[in-house]
Amino acid sequence: MSTSSVAGTAATRPATRRPARPATRRPARPATRRPARPGGRRPAVGRLLRSELGLVFRRRRNLVLLAVLALVPVLIGTAVALSSSSPEAGEGPPFIERIAGNGLFLVLTSLVAVLPLFLPLAVGVVSGDAVAGEANLGTLRYLLVVPVRRGRLLLVKYGALLAFCLAAALVVAGAGLAAGLALFGGGEVTLLSGATIPFSSALLRMLAVALYVGVSMAGLAAVGLFVSTLTEVPVAAMATTVGLSVASQVLDTIPQIAWLHPWLFSHYWLAFGDLLRQPVPTHDLILGLLTQAAYVVVFGVLAWSRFSTSDVSA
Repeated sequence: MSTSSVAGTAATRPATRRPARPATRRPARPATRRPARPGGRRPAVGRLLRSELGLVFRRRRNLVLLAVLALVPVLIGTAVALSSSSPEAGEGPPFIERIAGNGLFLVLTSLVAVLPLFLPLAVGVVSGDAVAGEANLGTLRYLLVVPVRRGRLLLVKYGALLAFCLAAALVVAGAGLAAGLALFGGGEVTLLSGATIPFSSALLRMLAVALYVGVSMAGLAAVGLFVSTLTEVPVAAMATTVGLSVASQVLDTIPQIAWLHPWLFSHYWLAFGDLLRQPVPTHDLILGLLTQAAYVVVFGVLAWSRFSTSDVSA
C-alpha cells in the first residue's frame, strides 16, 4: 500500500475523543470541635450576673427603698430651708449647722441620717431575700439548672448585693447634692481641719464619702446572704439581718465592752469624717475597709458551705 493511500484512509476516519473522566470530589473532612476551654462557663456567669442585676434593680420593692432613701435629704434640706433659725453646733445630725452656708454639707448630713436605720434596713431587706426569696418562690431549683456551680451562683448574687449597696449610698449622696445646691447653693468648702478647698475638690471628696459608705455595707450584705441560705422564709431572713445590724450598733455604744467595738461591722461606719480633713488620716478608713473584708470572707465562706451542701427541694 502506498503512502498516499494510507494518508487518505487516515483522513477519512472520524476523529475520536477519549471519554471524559468523571469528576471526583474529595471526601469532606469530618467537622472537628475544638476542646472546650476551661473558661467556657464565663458567658453563663455573665448572663446570670446581668439577670441578677436586673432582678435587683427592677424589683418594685427595691425601687421603693431607693426612693425612700432619696427622699431623706430632700426632707432634711426642706426643713432647714423653712426653719426660721439655723441649728446650733451639736444640735441635730452632724454638719446640719453648715448646710445653710453650703449645700454640699447636705450630702454628709443625709448619709449620717440614713446610716443608723434606713440604709441598713434597705441592705438587710435585699440581702435577706437573695436566696430565701428564690427558695420561697420555687425558682431556685430551676436557677440551679444553669451550667454554673453553686459557689459561682452565690458569688453572682453577692455581686448584685454589693452593687445595690453602692447604688443606695450614691442615691442618697446624689439626692443630697441636688437638693443642697438647689436650696442653698455651693462654693468653697471649709474642712474639719480648717483648710479650704475649691468646689471641684469638694465634689470628689463627697464622691469618696459616698463610696466608702457603700462599701461599709459590704459586711452587712454578706451577713444577710448567709442568713438567707438558712431559711426559705425571706421575711425571717430580712428581720434577722436588720436585727443584727441594730444589735451591732447598740453594742458599739456600751463602754463596758470597748474591746469588742473594733470587731463590730458597724464600728467604722462613720469613719468617713476623716475624708474631710487635710491631710486625710487613713488609719480608721483602712481599718473600716479591712473589717468589712473580714466579714465578707467569713460569712461568704459560711454561706458557700451552707448553700453548696443544702438540698434544694423548693
